[in-house]
Amino acid sequence: MSKYLLTFAASIVLLLPGANAHAQLNVRYTEGLVHGFLVLRSLDGAQLAHGDLIQTARGTRVTSRLVFHFNDGSLHDETAVFSQRRQFRLLTHRVTQKGPSFPQPLEMSIDALKGQVTVRYTDDDGKQKVEAEHMNLPPDLANGLILTLLKNVVPGPPPKTVAYVAATPKPRLVKLALSAAGEEPFSTGGAARKATHYVVKVEIGGIAGVVAPLFGKQPPDSHVWVLAGDAPAFVKSEQQFYNGGPVWRVELAAPVWPRESTARR
Repeated sequence: MSKYLLTFAASIVLLLPGANAHAQLNVRYTEGLVHGFLVLRSLDGAQLAHGDLIQTARGTRVTSRLVFHFNDGSLHDETAVFSQRRQFRLLTHRVTQKGPSFPQPLEMSIDALKGQVTVRYTDDDGKQKVEAEHMNLPPDLANGLILTLLKNVVPGPPPKTVAYVAATPKPRLVKLALSAAGEEPFSTGGAARKATHYVVKVEIGGIAGVVAPLFGKQPPDSHVWVLAGDAPAFVKSEQQFYNGGPVWRVELAAPVWPRESTARR
């Protein structure tokens, strides 16, 4: 399970409470044009990277791209294409990680409708490797959809598990166990608000799932905060971007204007 890829910042799809194991989430809020500014920090507050969430929509087809440019020149680049005809359905997904912040450079691509998954990576000896597999992918496949789908959960308890393709580096279908840890207060511009705190645990399954915690291979829980209400919004998340790596925090970034612009006004 070397370098277990857990690109959680855009990687969960949620089911309706009481739905079957592979039901898709109903569309409550249709997606459109978005350009969001993000910042990636360590848990002690040091800024590691700046990012953009760029989303476009044509009809019922949405393309969502999440990019982080690291201070050390590293790159995390993730694009998900999905449909929103009554339910959300992942069509394609691609993620690239490279640079000093990622010990194992990696690129994974998913064609969800064809069930084709390809992982290209560099092994510990510096050799280029390719793992390509045909997989029976469920319609609720989670990769690359968190910022859209967490906003569409109906009030009440979250679903128990969701599907996810991880690179180990060999592609592997796993489950994510989801639970709500309650509401937590925060503020914007002095206005008090509350966000729902979600906890996500990776269920590896099989013999590997039994021995993983014994050998320190079980990834730590991930955390996501979402503002509820008439217009739900992502607030922040905390998670690993690769196995054995540190936990990083993703937050919204505030614009900073040059002092010269203020002086001219």
